[in-house]
Amino acid sequence: MSLAMFLTACGSSSSGEPAAAPSGSAVSVVASTNVYGDIVKQIAGDRASVTSIISNPDADPHSYEANTRTQLELSKAKVVIENGGGYDDFVDTMLKSAGGSPKVLNVVDISGKKAAGGEELNEHVWYDLPTVEKLADQLAAALGEADPAGAPTFTANATTFKQKVQQLQARETAIKAAHTGAGAAITEPVPLYMLEACGLVNKTPDEFSEAIEEGTDVPANVLQETLDLFAHKDVALLAYNAQTSGPETEKVLSAAKAAKVAVVPVTETLPEGKDYLTWMGDNLTAIETALK
Repeated sequence: MSLAMFLTACGSSSSGEPAAAPSGSAVSVVASTNVYGDIVKQIAGDRASVTSIISNPDADPHSYEANTRTQLELSKAKVVIENGGGYDDFVDTMLKSAGGSPKVLNVVDISGKKAAGGEELNEHVWYDLPTVEKLADQLAAALGEADPAGAPTFTANATTFKQKVQQLQARETAIKAAHTGAGAAITEPVPLYMLEACGLVNKTPDEFSEAIEEGTDVPANVLQETLDLFAHKDVALLAYNAQTSGPETEKVLSAAKAAKVAVVPVTETLPEGKDYLTWMGDNLTAIETALK
């Protein structure tokens, strides 16, 4: 599952901060998934060597088990990006014994989002475009600390990247203006930040999506309540996590198709052949198409 594009940049400063990259070497960066790995590439270009621990589009990040190769890569990293929020705890576990002193960017912390009203935090913050903008700035700063000579490049690339993210946000705003209040169903809360930014209202019982995400059984009455969303035409689309499926989600998918409710497949990791911006743009196009 690891992406083998990893160069070393050894050493750390006496203060415990990441050492600057020697002239001519790439900053070694480890990202928990290829979503963040791709964002690094867009901001760092060839001045960073990026390892994405989870890069298989068919893998379920929740069930990932770390290995010794991951440990080695983390021990040599100057910058590490983890999602946080309980999504990729294996990164923290391995960092404790990796022996390095990288700059760690925790994207949930960067987002500033907190669980509210006794509800669990939706940790899938890469679907929240304002959070990704914040990440771009902090990533450019962290890369600049490791490679001061490259700092102007990182800042410029981050600015360009953020402008493109803002264009995606403008599309969300346009969808919201046309379809605000439309109902949506989900199998897991993976795309919920994007759906909400588009003005859609999640009609799925919390018990259903929480059970699917945690891999526990869905109570029969909750499953029926979810299936009724399609029979009663309460939702305009189903956002279906294509990376995890089981008997309950298959029933929901079948119910949506039987009721001719549009299905929008979503994933947790970057699909093969796409970069982050293209991927998010395609998700918005799928939402727009479904709502039409």
